[in-house]
Amino acid sequence: MQDLFDDDLFGEPAPKPPPREPRKRRRRGGARSGETAKRILFAIPWGIFAIAIIVAGDLVFTVAMIGIGPLCLREYLSLTGEMRPIQRAAYIAVPALVLAAHFGTAFNVLLILAASFPVLFAFGVDRHHRDGITMSMGVTLLGIVWIGIPLVHAVLLRDLPDHGAALLVDVLVGTFAADTGAYATGRMFGSHKIAPTLSPNKTLEGLLGGFVIGTMAFWFAGLYQDWLSGVDALIMGAAVAAIAPVGDLFESMLKRDLGKKDTGTLFGPHGGILDRLDAVFFTVVVGYYLSIQFVY
Repeated sequence: MQDLFDDDLFGEPAPKPPPREPRKRRRRGGARSGETAKRILFAIPWGIFAIAIIVAGDLVFTVAMIGIGPLCLREYLSLTGEMRPIQRAAYIAVPALVLAAHFGTAFNVLLILAASFPVLFAFGVDRHHRDGITMSMGVTLLGIVWIGIPLVHAVLLRDLPDHGAALLVDVLVGTFAADTGAYATGRMFGSHKIAPTLSPNKTLEGLLGGFVIGTMAFWFAGLYQDWLSGVDALIMGAAVAAIAPVGDLFESMLKRDLGKKDTGTLFGPHGGILDRLDAVFFTVVVGYYLSIQFVY
């Protein structure tokens, strides 16, 4: 016989379970170190790819730059789509600039750049672009120069006799060391914002840390190159490390103006190819002219 005093018969509530202990929050330091590790692991295969095409050089490197050009343009033209850029003109001009750099001279590069204006007119004169043509031509020309000119200088730097490959590797080492150093020191010690409206995470501490680390990385790479003196390597490294954050902030300025967080999704959570090459677009130009000055 069931107990008449059973609580369930009278709808009595079951005893409440003891309160759970609050979960401990994960330490922010662990999350930060994990994010840094992900960045490094994600960059390894692309670093191997970069070294492979640089070592191969010649037409292999030129073809690789021609392939990178449309990938960058695709992201840029998507970002600026509301301004109706003249896409066909951009897709013609950038590969033509790269080919002119490899097979011609600086005169040929300038000729192609000048020829981009009548090409813009030819593709922009249709009814689709005629309204607001000034904006369309302006934003297209910005993409051609921002993406095409650095790719041209990458080819010119790699094609320098004897030491072109090593110098290009030095520039990339200095650039990525400055970027990684700024990220790490900014995370650990950053407290003074330098451009909160453009890039809220950029700090003075990170900027200084990236400059020192990038400069020393370039200098260290130069220790194994007897044709590059230590003083010249320091000067070149300092220039590369100083201009790298300018390239980063330049892209951030464009994204802020266009209301975008990332340029694309090619690198998953790390953004698009423009997000990864923004600093290189500036440093490779500086690296080429300093190489001409100090080495040749």
